[in-house]
Amino acid sequence: MDKRKNNGGNSTKALGIDKRKSPYRELISQATTEEDFIGVFKKLQANALKGDAQATKLYLEYTIGKPTIAVDITSEGNSVTIPTINFTSATDIDHEEI
Repeated sequence: MDKRKNNGGNSTKALGIDKRKSPYRELISQATTEEDFIGVFKKLQANALKGDAQATKLYLEYTIGKPTIAVDITSEGNSVTIPTINFTSATDIDHEEI
């Protein structure tokens, strides 16, 4: 059942100025050049390659994306077989099957 009707009649949309959006976002975009972005990203990559865990996490999230599935495996000393996950692009999907 759709539970949105049970929210007491209160809208979930922000009133007035949307506080989730930074008023400076456009200014930052105008002030940042492609060279600035590339320089920052190369620094992030260098720190990731040096072993900085936070930089590695951020670098991987921006290059391959956040993981969508978390798997907790406990083996208690036994061998564990991990299933293989095959990734396909949107062009590999047969749209007639959907």
